[in-house]
Amino acid sequence: MRIQSIALDRPGNLVTGLHDAYLAGYTDDPGPTISLARFRHEVATHTPGERAELWAVVEDGKVVGGYGLSLPQLDNTHMGWLFPLVVRPERRGRGLGAALFEHALDRLRAQGRTLLLTETPTTGVGARFALAHGMTVSLVEARRTLDLRKADWAALERMLPRVEGYHLERWTGPAAPELIPDLAALMNGMNDAPRDADVEDVDFNLDRIRHREESIPLRGLSSYTMIARRDSDGAPAGYTRIYLEADRSTGWGNQADTTVLTEHRGHCLGLLLKLANLLWLREHEPHLERIITWNATSNAHMLAINEAMGFELFDEWNEWRLAL
Repeated sequence: MRIQSIALDRPGNLVTGLHDAYLAGYTDDPGPTISLARFRHEVATHTPGERAELWAVVEDGKVVGGYGLSLPQLDNTHMGWLFPLVVRPERRGRGLGAALFEHALDRLRAQGRTLLLTETPTTGVGARFALAHGMTVSLVEARRTLDLRKADWAALERMLPRVEGYHLERWTGPAAPELIPDLAALMNGMNDAPRDADVEDVDFNLDRIRHREESIPLRGLSSYTMIARRDSDGAPAGYTRIYLEADRSTGWGNQADTTVLTEHRGHCLGLLLKLANLLWLREHEPHLERIITWNATSNAHMLAINEAMGFELFDEWNEWRLAL
C-alpha cells in the first residue's frame, strides 16, 4: 500500500476521487454533505491562515481512502485538524484506516505539531475508531434542525424583540470591501465560544476575512448575512449568517456563526439577528426545507435561542483530541 500526496497546486482527479470516497464513507450521515466545489476550497485549498495537505491511497486507478490535514499558520501552530479520514466501505477491515491515521500523525510530528483534533458522530464507526486509537473527547456538539415546512412563521414574527439603540444591515453573497474591518471585529467575538482547552484565540485579521468572503462563490455557496450596529456611533455589535448552495440543488440551509460582542450583550441582539435573517431568507428562498446548525452542548445561551425558534435535536458529534 502506498499513501501518496495530492498536489494542491495542480489539483485534478485525485481530489475528485477523495471527494467521491468521502461521499461513499459518509452515507450514514443524514445531514447535508459537502459538494465537490466546497470540498476543493475548504479541504484542498490553502488560505491566509491555514495550509492544507491531502493524501490518498489509489488502487487500480481509484482512490479507495485518504485524509486531509488543515495546518494553522498564524495561530494555533501547535495543532492540526483532520478531515476527512475516510476509507471506502468495500475496502474497510484491512487496516487501511489505521495506516492512514498513523501516516497523519507522522506528518504532524514532522512539523512539530503536538495536538490533533477531529470530529465524528458520538456513535458509529468513526467514534469506535477514535477510541481505539487513543483519542479522548474534547467537546460535544449538537446539530439541530429547523423544518421550514412546519415552522410557525406567525409565532416567529411575534418573537422578534424590540431593541432600542441598534439597527440592522443585511446583504447576500460576499461582503463589500468596506465591510471587511467590521466583519473582522465581529468574528473575533467568536473567540469566547466553547473550545478545546489547548486551542488559542484565532486572529480573524483582514486578510483572513477578505479571503473568506471572496471564496463564498468559489465554494459553490451563496449566503444571507445580517449585522447589528449601534445607532449612536455605528459600531458593529453582532453578526449572523446562513449559507446555502448557490445552485439551489438541495433543500438545506446552514446556519453559520452568530455572535454578539461582549459590550453589546444583554439586549437580545442574538435573537433579533437570527430571527430577522431567517425571516428575510424565507422571503427569497422558498425552496429551502431545513436549516441545520451546530452548537457545543455547553453553550446554553445559544441553545436556548435555537430551541425557542423551534430547532430540534438532529444528532450529536464529538470533537476528539490526541496529544502527540
